[in-house]
Amino acid sequence: MTVASDLLKRAKALFGRSEPEARPAAPKKPAKPYHAVTIAPGPRACAAAEQLLNRRFLSRLAPVLPLKACSNTDCTCRYVHYDDRRDTVRRARDIGASIAGYAGEERRDNPRRGRRTRDT
Repeated sequence: MTVASDLLKRAKALFGRSEPEARPAAPKKPAKPYHAVTIAPGPRACAAAEQLLNRRFLSRLAPVLPLKACSNTDCTCRYVHYDDRRDTVRRARDIGASIAGYAGEERRDNPRRGRRTRDT
C-alpha cells in the first residue's frame, strides 16, 4: 500500500493536483457591527413592551421576544431594524462641517508660557 500511495502522490504532484493545505478559519466579523433594533409594541401591548418604546438596542443585546415580563398570551410585538444604533448625528464631521480650530483673535494677556516662576 505504501508504494501505491507514493505513486499516487507523485502523480498528483506532476499534474498539479496536490491536496490543498488546510488553512485556519478566519474569525467572522459581524456584517454590520452597530445594527440596532427597537421593539414595536403590538396593538394590545403589555406594560413591559410600552416601557421599551423608542429605545434602541444593539441587535445582539436586544431582549428576546416575547419579553419575559409579557402578560399577553398572544404577543404581537416585533423588532424594527436600523443600520446604526444612533438615531441622530452627533459629530460635526458627520454633517460635513470642518472644525479646524479657533478662528477668533488671540486674547491671552501673558505672552509667556508656563506656570512656574522659573519658566521664562
